[in-house]
Amino acid sequence: MSQALRQELANMVGPTQWDWLKPHIARDVVVLVDPQLDIIEVGVALTNDNVQLVQRWIGEQLVTKPSKKQLQTWGVVGPSNQLRSLIVQPYVLVQEIYQASDSDNGLST
Repeated sequence: MSQALRQELANMVGPTQWDWLKPHIARDVVVLVDPQLDIIEVGVALTNDNVQLVQRWIGEQLVTKPSKKQLQTWGVVGPSNQLRSLIVQPYVLVQEIYQASDSDNGLST
């Protein structure tokens, strides 16, 4: 895996707004990346045409198309939604960002 490519893709990852995603959803090019995967690693695999690895992730449902329910949730939550994206032509990779709850912060009372 090229470190230069990895760094280039890392620089392209950023927060995403629902309004920005809508035209890409309409073109059916949005791909949901499970939070347990590194979105940059997925981008590198797609860029390098690593079919075997991408097919494994698809088989394990770690890389999928967003469900109708997810799309509805993203549309309702809107700008405050915690999503980040990475464009790897022709796809837009999207990953939900989960915030640790206060009870997960390691502090005890």
